[in-house]
Amino acid sequence: MDPEVTQVFDFLLRLFPFIAIIVVVGVFGSLLNNWLKIKNGYPLSNSWGMPLHPKTDQESMERVRLLTQENAQLRAELGSLKDRMETVERIVTDQPSKLVREIDALALDKGGNA
Repeated sequence: MDPEVTQVFDFLLRLFPFIAIIVVVGVFGSLLNNWLKIKNGYPLSNSWGMPLHPKTDQESMERVRLLTQENAQLRAELGSLKDRMETVERIVTDQPSKLVREIDALALDKGGNA
């Protein structure tokens, strides 16, 4: 074989691991980038940098509407539960004598109005 061809071949063999590492790092970097975009809610983009938007159909729009209504109901229920929890915390942390006086006052008020 020609010595010049052998030198080129040896050079390429020494260069191949570095090229492979660069390709692997680039692929994994692209995968990591897309995963982070998906995880954090950013739109994916095509090769021209234009965002890719999922197709919306009637079924998915209806699902979003129902989930939005359910979310509003759950938020209202959570608000009422927070109010009830504040009342329970106040009852638990108040002094027993103050609690007894408030209960007695409510009983007298209810008995006096009857």
